[in-house]
Amino acid sequence: MEIRTDLILGDSVKELKKLPDNSVDLIITSPPYADQRKDTYGGIHPNKYVEWFLPISKELLRVLKPDGTFILNIKEKVVNGERSTYVMELIIEMRKQGWLWTEEFIWHKKNSFPGKWPNRFRDSWERLIQFNKSKNFNMYQDEVKIPIGDWAKGRLKNLSDTDKVRDNAKNGSGFGKNVSNWVGKETVYPTNVLHLATECNNKNHSAAFPEELPEWFIKLFTKELDTVLDPFAGSGTTLFVSNRMKRHSIGIEIMPEYYEMIKSKIRPVELYILEPKTKYEKTRPESSYAIR
Repeated sequence: MEIRTDLILGDSVKELKKLPDNSVDLIITSPPYADQRKDTYGGIHPNKYVEWFLPISKELLRVLKPDGTFILNIKEKVVNGERSTYVMELIIEMRKQGWLWTEEFIWHKKNSFPGKWPNRFRDSWERLIQFNKSKNFNMYQDEVKIPIGDWAKGRLKNLSDTDKVRDNAKNGSGFGKNVSNWVGKETVYPTNVLHLATECNNKNHSAAFPEELPEWFIKLFTKELDTVLDPFAGSGTTLFVSNRMKRHSIGIEIMPEYYEMIKSKIRPVELYILEPKTKYEKTRPESSYAIR
C-alpha cells in the first residue's frame, strides 16, 4: 500500500488554487493567530484577520469533499483589555461563504503553565471549530470511544424511573439522557472537550501542537487512504501523524526553514522528489512523498 505525502513550499492561498475540486477528506490546521508569530509569519492585525483568511477558506471550501470536514484550531486574543471578536466575525463570514458551522471542540491544555495578570488568568484552552459543506459528513464515532469510567459502577446499580426513560434536560437545550442505555457498556462516546497536554516532540516551532490532537480528528473523520490537508503545515505534525495512520496528506508551508525541517524528518522515510515537469524519483518502494 502506497501512502503519499505532498509537501509544498509556498503561500497557502496561491498553492490551494492548484489542488483539484472535492479532493480532500479532512482539513485540520492552525493558522497564525492575530498579532502572533510576528517574527516568523509577520502577524495579522485582528481587524484584518477575517479579510486575510476568507480567500483561504474559499479555496478550502472548494477542495474539501462534500462529505469532508474542516477543523480550525484558533483562539482570540486580548486587545486593549478585552477579548477580540475576530474569531466570531470569521465564523459569521465563513457561513456567508457557504460553510456550515456544525460543532466546536475545546482543547483543554491540562498541563499549561500558571500565570499571573492583574485582571485575568492564563488561557488553558483553545477552540477547534468544525465546519462542513453539508450536514451529511463522514464521522466514525466508534473510533474515539473511551472507557465508561468508575462512575458507572455505583450509578447503574439502582436505577430510578426517570433513569429508565429519556429524561429531557430541564434547561430546554433539547439534550436528554436514558441512563439505562449505559448498563453493560464498557465504552462510551467522549465529550467535545479534549484533555491533552501541550507537550510535543517538536521544540523547533513556536506553536506546535501535540500529535494526539490531529490523531483524534483523523480517527473521527477519516478512514485509511483518505486525504488530509494542512494548509499551514508549520512543524509538520499533521503530516507525520497522517502518514503513520495510513492516510494520504498534503502540507503547505510558507516558511523555508520549517519546510526544510519537515523535509529533513520525512526524508529518511520513503520519499518521492518532485521536480517541475519531470518524473518522480523514487528512493524506496513502500510509500511516497512529493516535495516541491
